[in-house]
Amino acid sequence: MPSIQGFRIQNYKALKDITIGKLWNLKAVDPLTPLTAVIGKNGVGKSTLFDAFGFLHDCLAFGVDEACYRSQRGGFQRIVSAGCQEQIQLEVYYLENSQERPITYELAIGIDQDGRPYVAAEKLRQWRKKKNTSKKGQPYLFLNLENGEGHVWSGEESLEGETKNRKKVELTDKRRLAIATFGTMKEHSRIANFRNFLERWYLSYFTPDAARSLPMEGPQKHLSIHGDNLSNVVQYLEREHPGQFKDILKKIAKKIPGIQKIDTKRTDDGRLLLRFNDKGFCDPFYAQQMSDGTLKLFAYMLLLEDPAPAPFICIE
Repeated sequence: MPSIQGFRIQNYKALKDITIGKLWNLKAVDPLTPLTAVIGKNGVGKSTLFDAFGFLHDCLAFGVDEACYRSQRGGFQRIVSAGCQEQIQLEVYYLENSQERPITYELAIGIDQDGRPYVAAEKLRQWRKKKNTSKKGQPYLFLNLENGEGHVWSGEESLEGETKNRKKVELTDKRRLAIATFGTMKEHSRIANFRNFLERWYLSYFTPDAARSLPMEGPQKHLSIHGDNLSNVVQYLEREHPGQFKDILKKIAKKIPGIQKIDTKRTDDGRLLLRFNDKGFCDPFYAQQMSDGTLKLFAYMLLLEDPAPAPFICIE
């Protein structure tokens, strides 16, 4: 499974310039572990850190202009660091799997003469194979664009400097990421792998009140970012993965004393009720009666036990 080894964020809200984990040019630094906890006082930028990941995800899905306004960000001028005239820059250093060479994705977002954000630069680079001992000092680019123009190299091993598989490209829309375009093409498999990795990121903004809502009946594979389909996910696991769901309930019983069974009930108008059966009571408790902590713990355990888990999960 892909894993983030490190990242750098520059000029994004309160994060003027931070690096966490390992980057391609920071060889002596330890990479991030599979589980990383970010702890700090109020106002130091923890929420901003998570939002930066959400911003990058939104840039791929909607383009940089719309991403600046989603999730109440308020536009480019509101998210660029106060008093900063420079570009927002994001860098992600990751591994597709433990056997692959690390890849770095770099994105710079500026503002044009009309005051609209655009992709100023976008790069993907990968370390050479170890057999190239004479030229392994620097990772080579296989995507290199500035202001919507540049080069892309096709194939698994073709790299910067090789003209055979190099193609000059110019994008028609500078507000869309290049990986959104080239990531759909078979000949650009490395770009496609990164695009797939990025668009499967999951950022949780779970709220117990959303989980207490009454959604319409219908199984759903994955938990939504706010958790308003919690009952639908339980319904899906009950139907499609009963064995795994039993194991989840056993784990939950160890963490939430008294919980014997969790299931769903359909109302007459086709909505779903999430039921918690306590060992000491004949009648079940519904999600609307459960504590915030119980609902959160249950939702996070479902998230972590997902049969098809996201490659990168952020929980605030």
